Amino acid sequence: MFNFIKKRTLSKTENPQQQAARDSAVDKVLLGYQIGDTSIAQMVIGLDRDGDQLTLDLRLPQDSDPETIQRELGQLLHPHGIKAIHMNVRLPAPAKGAEASLPKKPEKSMPKTTDAMSNSSRASDAPAQSSPASEAPITKPAPTQASLSPHPHIRHIIVVASGKGGVGKSTTTVNIALALQQIGNRVGVLDADIYGPSMPTMLGVAGVKPELENEQFIPVNAHGMAMLSIGSLLDGDNTPVAWRGPKATGALMQLFNQTNWPQLDYLVIDMPPGTGDIQLTLAQRIPVTGAVIVTTPQHVALLDAQKGIEMFNKTHIPVLGVVENMALHTCSNCNHTEAIFGVGGGEYIAKQYQVPLLGQLPLASGIRAQVDKGEPSVLAGDEFAPYYLSIAKNIEANIEKFAKPVDDKRIF
Repeated sequence: MFNFIKKRTLSKTENPQQQAARDSAVDKVLLGYQIGDTSIAQMVIGLDRDGDQLTLDLRLPQDSDPETIQRELGQLLHPHGIKAIHMNVRLPAPAKGAEASLPKKPEKSMPKTTDAMSNSSRASDAPAQSSPASEAPITKPAPTQASLSPHPHIRHIIVVASGKGGVGKSTTTVNIALALQQIGNRVGVLDADIYGPSMPTMLGVAGVKPELENEQFIPVNAHGMAMLSIGSLLDGDNTPVAWRGPKATGALMQLFNQTNWPQLDYLVIDMPPGTGDIQLTLAQRIPVTGAVIVTTPQHVALLDAQKGIEMFNKTHIPVLGVVENMALHTCSNCNHTEAIFGVGGGEYIAKQYQVPLLGQLPLASGIRAQVDKGEPSVLAGDEFAPYYLSIAKNIEANIEKFAKPVDDKRIF
């Protein structure tokens, strides 16, 4: 593989072998990140790594968005030890006569650059002539939850997350959403599990396409809830979503921003498992009131749930509480009750992080059967519905202390 990093400063905590491995990982990210049909590696005209800082000299296409590129590269390179990215960007001059046909974009205020960075940029490609604005590096830090304005139509945004798959997160999400609606709230559901969307099937609206109005999606009506999922836009249940991270995160933001959400008390977001690109994008760009962590009592599930809680703590998203799923199983033949996945896991993790244990759910085939046919337990009013209603009431009892201030002057 071609090594892009020509100049680098060895970190005090890394030996040459570790540095070489990290440089190789950076190369792979740059080779894999595409702008249109072209790898960004072909646009790199200079690259300098100094410890955990990476400076890129780039010649980008005219219609590219440097801030988006910087943010997405930052998310992809953070796991490889890069904590800050600085970009010296050159955009090609528009063709003659093009200015008359292209709409003018408002000029963005660019931060002032240091002399060292300006000299580095000019030295990398001396013959090029470019304006000072195009040479200025983009050093704007990633947004934080404190800097995000509340959505003008949504009072609370709750994410339901788990560190690993297979713990019943999506089933819990749809039943919590229906329970919040049943106790008198206006509720919407956003399926952010881009790679494995299941909300349309679970809510009985598989195959129903959202309408478009003024270039915005109109959410699907699912039992009175406004619902949108990438699964609602696919041609069939077996259509795979084989997208790289930047495209998947772009799809999430499009579903959130390009949707005409009605006035909602709660938007419940079903997250994919893990702590990857989608979780980081959500934490930086969507104003979240709080997170609900779903786990089973199993030791392995608890380890991954802890990682999820730690991620939310680092991104300043409050954890509203823990839901312990599959806590007990009662045999349908002999009525013997057994803790198949262990005992006390949810209580332990709730106590460890000083958050509420919102509820414990049984391991029951009836819960699975109801979502498989598109009538979740809360909607069906079966014997398991009270468990979810109790969780919804526990969420509502504490949610206001985490609410974000509303900007009454904002016009949407």
